[in-house]
Amino acid sequence: MFKTLKNAWAIADLRKKLIFTALIMLLFRLGSVVPVPFINVDVLSQYYNSVLSNTILGLYNAMSGSAFSQATVLALGIQPYINSSIIIQLLTIAIPALERLSKEGGEEGKKKIERITRFTTVGLGLLMGWAYYMMLLNYQKSGYPILQDTSVLPAIVIILAFAAGSTVVMWLGEQITEHGIGNGISMILFANIISRLPEMTGTTINMGWWGILVAVGVLALIVLIVFVNDAERRIPIQYAKRVVGRKVYGGQNTDLPIKVSMTGVMPIIFAQSIASLPATICAFIPGGVNSWVNKNLFDSTTWVYAVCYFLLIFFFGWFYASIQYDPVEISNNLKKNGGFIPGFRPGKPTADFIKKVINKIVVFGSLYLGVVALLPIIAGNAFPSVKELAIGGTSIIIVVSVALETVKALEAQMLMRHYKGFLD
Repeated sequence: MFKTLKNAWAIADLRKKLIFTALIMLLFRLGSVVPVPFINVDVLSQYYNSVLSNTILGLYNAMSGSAFSQATVLALGIQPYINSSIIIQLLTIAIPALERLSKEGGEEGKKKIERITRFTTVGLGLLMGWAYYMMLLNYQKSGYPILQDTSVLPAIVIILAFAAGSTVVMWLGEQITEHGIGNGISMILFANIISRLPEMTGTTINMGWWGILVAVGVLALIVLIVFVNDAERRIPIQYAKRVVGRKVYGGQNTDLPIKVSMTGVMPIIFAQSIASLPATICAFIPGGVNSWVNKNLFDSTTWVYAVCYFLLIFFFGWFYASIQYDPVEISNNLKKNGGFIPGFRPGKPTADFIKKVINKIVVFGSLYLGVVALLPIIAGNAFPSVKELAIGGTSIIIVVSVALETVKALEAQMLMRHYKGFLD
């Protein structure tokens, strides 16, 4: 990875993209420490550490790089944009007009879908900003002097500040995707998680022997993630010989690679967003955080949350795989180019075989993501000291996956610029 970064730095165009991405991430982290006015950050942080550290909001705080517990301008992070992307992609399947726009609209249709997603992000930012303010107001009524002023004008300022911050984060992510090294959403999540690395390292050292065991477990998990990320199922493809004039075309053998982790980290991100909704709603209701329903059903350490989380990961893994791979379209493309899978006739038999292979891979890939995401929950319940780290399989898989995807993107861009020698 470091060699790839070094080689990419030697190319002027890629060096500009790397510098631009680093500046955008630096700007994002600076915005993550600017507090929203009229909020007592010290009292809020103390309340989080004493009451909410083991709830889903504590996990949300970990994913935001501690910005959520400090009520900063960018406290909502990339979450409104992720939620709006989920909503629009689901509506694309449910509403025929949006489905036609995404499939038949071409580049213009994609731009319209992106524009709709942006407007939805702004709306969700306002809604989540209002919900955050109501949560603070409920804590204020419970005896915690979090809000310095509870009148109407400060409330409007707080809500608009959170909404504006979510819009800025969306814009920053799009700038990384368009002018940087790509994967803007993933890069922002990566920056949030990495920002907590010094704190987690200190906590691990203070745990003593438990810290050594946790470090070994994290390293083993990283090795597993890297191994599965590079694993793929290769379907053999053979092209028939064609005689055109005096030349013979085709006749070569190749394969169709299908990655085991074809969906990447997005199913976990989407599943976490949906699974956190009930606990988030409870946090906005007076006394909801300490209610029996929240502690026994929606808390991130309960088996009910773990089961729902696992099922959502499985669903989004299948959902993304069905979007990325269309067996009928793959079969038709092979047939048009004179290709076939040995032992299967072109057309429907080939499509059925590809679908069968994809379904098996999706099941294994989704199980892998679910197990990795649930391991910290299981370990935290078995060994309470592990909870102090405030890091889970979700965070590890996001960091490793984003790092691997970034390296592959840089390698692909170097190959496009005919710098193959740098990859040797």
